[in-house]
Amino acid sequence: MSALETLQGALSGAFLRPLGLAALAAAIPILLLYLRKPDPTTVAFPAVEFLLGDSDERTQRPAFRRLRRSALLVLQLLAVAALAVSLAAPYVPVSEQRTVEETVVVVDRSASMATQSDGATRFDRAVAAATEQVSDETSVVVAGGETTVSARRVPAAEARETLDGLRVTGAPGDLSSAIERATAVAGADARLVVLSDFASDDDWRTAVSAARARGLSVSLRQFAAGGSGNVGIVDRSFNDGTVSVRVENFDDAPAERRVELGDASRSLALAPGEVGQVTLPVPAGGGTLRLTPGDSLPVDDSVPVAAPADPTVDVLVVTNEDNRELVTALSVVESTDVTVANPPASVSGEYDVVVFGGVEPGRLLDGTRQVARETLSRGGGVVIQAQSNLSAVGYGDLLPVEPTGVETDPSVGQPADGPLTEGITFPAPASTVGADLRTGEALVRTGNGTPLVATADVAGGRVLYYGYPANDSTFARNYRYPVFWKRAVFELTGRQSLDERNRRTGDRLGFGESTTVETPAGTREAASVALDRVGFYEADGQRYGASLSDRAESNVTAPSIAGDGSTGGNATSESRTVPLALTPLAAGLAGLVALAELAFLRYRGDL
Repeated sequence: MSALETLQGALSGAFLRPLGLAALAAAIPILLLYLRKPDPTTVAFPAVEFLLGDSDERTQRPAFRRLRRSALLVLQLLAVAALAVSLAAPYVPVSEQRTVEETVVVVDRSASMATQSDGATRFDRAVAAATEQVSDETSVVVAGGETTVSARRVPAAEARETLDGLRVTGAPGDLSSAIERATAVAGADARLVVLSDFASDDDWRTAVSAARARGLSVSLRQFAAGGSGNVGIVDRSFNDGTVSVRVENFDDAPAERRVELGDASRSLALAPGEVGQVTLPVPAGGGTLRLTPGDSLPVDDSVPVAAPADPTVDVLVVTNEDNRELVTALSVVESTDVTVANPPASVSGEYDVVVFGGVEPGRLLDGTRQVARETLSRGGGVVIQAQSNLSAVGYGDLLPVEPTGVETDPSVGQPADGPLTEGITFPAPASTVGADLRTGEALVRTGNGTPLVATADVAGGRVLYYGYPANDSTFARNYRYPVFWKRAVFELTGRQSLDERNRRTGDRLGFGESTTVETPAGTREAASVALDRVGFYEADGQRYGASLSDRAESNVTAPSIAGDGSTGGNATSESRTVPLALTPLAAGLAGLVALAELAFLRYRGDL
C-alpha cells in the first residue's frame, strides 16, 4: 500500500471528503506575500514626535508590537484552515438505534449447506434464523445452482412462507453473485442479512464491501457446524464403458472408504489431504456409485451413473469388398459389436445399425433388406455407402438420393453445422456418385451440389447416405474418420455417450419444447430443467445422472468470519455507527475568524 493510500485511509476516519483539505494550499500564497513584504522603515521627525508625545504605540513593548503585526497573518491562516476543514466535511462516529423497515435476506442453499450436525443441516439452521430477520418489507435472494430472487419487498408473513418453501440443493452456489443481486434489489435504507457457511471462497467479501460502500447495513450470519471427517467424491470421468472417480480426504486424520458400483467395488486408504482414484465398469442400465461409510455431507458420497439398458451397439456391415477401414472404424466405437456379412449370405437377427457398402448388384437378398427395415422400425439406423453402380444394387426406398451418374475430382463445399460434422474437414474424393436428394438433409455437398453426406428420417429410424466410395478416399485414412463413425453410430441409434448422459449439478438440461421430466424432487413440465439435486432425471425416454463432483463444495471447512460484521442481531431494530457531521461547526468557526479579521483591521485603522 502506498503512502498516499495510507494517508487517505487515515484521513477517512475523520473526514467524509478528505480531498477538501486541499484548500489548505491557499495558505501558501498568503505566507509568500507575508515573507516578501518589506519591513517598514522608521523615519524620525522630531516636530511630529513632540506633537504626538508619549503615545501608546511608543509605550508598548517590542514583543507586543511584533505580535500585533503578525496577528493579521494568524487570523488569515486560521480562516483558510477552518474553510478547508469545513470543505473536508469532518465527522465523529456515533452509535444510532433505528427501526428496520426493509430487509433483504440472502440465503445460501448450495451443496455445502447440506452438511449435517446434531440432526439438522446448516441450511435448516440458516432458514430458521432467516425467519427471525424478516421485517415489514422483506426480499429473499437465494444462492444455489442459480441465483434467484424468490421474493421482492413482500410483507413479513409472505417472506416467512417463502423461506419455509426453500430446500437445500446439491449444486454449487455463487454467494458473491447473490449478494450483488441483493444489493441491486435493496432500497436506500435497507438492511442486508447474509446467512451462509462462507465455505466456498472469499469472493463474497468484495460484494459485501461494495454493499457497505453504498451505505447499506450488512449483517453476516455464519452456520459452519459439522463437516469434520468429510471424505468426498471431487471429480468423475467416463471412458470406454468405465467410470473413474477421484476421492479426497478433507480431514486431518487418515480415512478408509469403499467405492461400490453394481457388483464391483474397491477400497481406498487415504492420508489427510490425500486424493485417490478408482475406476469401475459401468453396468448395463447404470446405477449409483457410492462411497461408504458416509459422512455428514451425503451429497458428495454418491454419483448417479446413467447408462443404456443394453450397452452394446450391434452393427451389421453388408459388403462384397474388403472395406477394412470402415469395419475398423466401427469396431473401435465404444461398446460396438460388428458383424460382417457378404451377400448373398442370408442375414437374420436384430441389429441397431445396418451398413451397406460395396455390394455387388443382384446379390442383395430381400431378407437382408427386410432386416434393415426392421432395424429402422425399432428406431435404429441404416447407412448406405456410395459406389459407381449404386442405382443397380436395389436399395429401393432405403436410398435417400437419386443417382444421376459419376463425378470425378469434385470439390467439397462448406459442411452444414451439426454434431455429425463439427470440427471435421471433409477432403475431396477422387470420384463420387452424382445424385439428387430425394428426402432428408444434405450435411456435406460437392461443389456442384451433389450430396456427399446426407441424413433422412425413414420408417421410424434414420438413414445416413455416405458419398465416399469404399477404398477410394483419403478420408478413410484421416484421424477424424473414426470420430465421424462414432458420431454416426450414436446419431443413428439416438444414443448418447456416457459423458452426455451424466452431468454435474448446476448444469441445465434443454429439450426445445415443454417436456415431462422426472426429477429427484418429482415430475415437472418444462422446456428446460436445472440439475439442482443429485440423482436421476428422465425425459423423452432418456435417463440422465447428476452428481456434485465439486471440490470447492466438498471442502466444507469454513474459517470463522468474526471481525467481518458477523452478528446475531434482530429484525425490528439495529444499532449502527453513523457519522455525525461537524461541517456546520467548522463553517461557523471559519465565519467567526473572518469577522475577527475584519474587527482587527478596523481596530488597526485599515478599514
